[in-house]
Amino acid sequence: MTHPHPRPYDDVLQTIGWTPLIRLARVGAGIRTPVYGKAEYANPGGSVKDRIGLAIIEAAEQAGELRPGGVIVEGTSGNTGVGLAMAAALRGYSCIFTMPDKMSQEKVRLLKAYGAEVVITPTAVPPDHPDNYVMKAKHIVHETPGAVLANQFYNEANPRAHYATTGPEIWEQTGGRVTHFVAGAGTGGTVSGAGKYLKERDPAIRVVAGDPVGSLYAGYARTRAMGQGAPYKVEGIGGDKIPTTVWFDVIDEFRQLGDAESFAMARRIAREEGILVGGSAGLNVALALQVAREADDPEACVVTILCDTGERYLSKQFNDEWMRENQLLEAPRVTVADLLARRQPRAPEMVSVAPAAAVRQALNLMATYEVSQLPVLDDGAQVGAVTEGALMTRALAQPALLDRPVREVMEAPFPVVDEGTPLERLAPVLSHESAAALVTRAGKVVGIVSRYDLMREMIGTR
Repeated sequence: MTHPHPRPYDDVLQTIGWTPLIRLARVGAGIRTPVYGKAEYANPGGSVKDRIGLAIIEAAEQAGELRPGGVIVEGTSGNTGVGLAMAAALRGYSCIFTMPDKMSQEKVRLLKAYGAEVVITPTAVPPDHPDNYVMKAKHIVHETPGAVLANQFYNEANPRAHYATTGPEIWEQTGGRVTHFVAGAGTGGTVSGAGKYLKERDPAIRVVAGDPVGSLYAGYARTRAMGQGAPYKVEGIGGDKIPTTVWFDVIDEFRQLGDAESFAMARRIAREEGILVGGSAGLNVALALQVAREADDPEACVVTILCDTGERYLSKQFNDEWMRENQLLEAPRVTVADLLARRQPRAPEMVSVAPAAAVRQALNLMATYEVSQLPVLDDGAQVGAVTEGALMTRALAQPALLDRPVREVMEAPFPVVDEGTPLERLAPVLSHESAAALVTRAGKVVGIVSRYDLMREMIGTR
């Protein structure tokens, strides 16, 4: 067996790259085309951006822009900052990073742990606004002696690093079998650099760029015109400007996906594949599965990027409360069966009265079990219904009615619903004409639900 780390390394930067390629067989179950994820979270800084940190610093050194004791400044979603901070720590530079306020607190604390200064800026500002995180970084460079801007969105060292490392690794790890490469475009460095290398090896390889709904990239690729962007929650991909590090001539197609679908897939990957990744990886995998399903060829091979570790999003996409607050997590589907199960056991599942029983007996049953309505059952079949309000009104006017059989005063039968009926479909059934509904399981009556039961559920009372 060949061991991946047979010898010690001189420093942590030597451990960047040669990340594993892992088949995503469970989320891809039922799809004939295999999908593989490149585990970039296995880099020492936990993301694909580790690959570009040292490359950007070395390019600035070679250009004479970065000198000993200098300061590296960058507008970053967090991951590039980690890659830069690791390399800067070994080279003796300090770092200042600007980040939009939508980024997770985990990322902010992580950058500070590396000794970086972090400046938080508002997300909802235009790209040319002074408070935009990229514009703020430029201003800091202008005001700080010895500072250089890493400029990942316009620095050719970014895609070149992926051309030199990510692309060749994928080609070798798949034995040249890769047919589709899917990667989200943030700066565009990964999809452009790795995509260019792969296409040079085999021009038939299809390169697909992922884009979150709200980003401008997909629209620009289609029309070459700047459109109107919108806010989105997935971090690290997409944008409201067009970087030069997106090589459109390499990319065959842009596909978009929404926040909810991206986060849902990331959560599935954790629970089904045992791999904890961020929302951008969720977007990548969801789109890679689309591509694989369309290819429908067991000889094809789809490779995508698992961009970063999900540990940076424990307070966000893996937090049910945050997901619900942002309307990204569907509320649990509550059914009539759930309503029955949650009801306080103040009465048996089914209290009924026979047609021949006296009205007095029906009212006694209601008082005993604290219910306001009863179905009238004859040999198990519903033939009518009685309600407390109607019986009391008539009995007060005609006391002799108390000893008359229920069949003489009963009303129309209650409607019937299956126990699997969602609660949102129960409300119209319990209209002003019907105060309750019978519940069936496999065609057999098993209980009754009332307006009162439904209202208690709706207002959160148990």
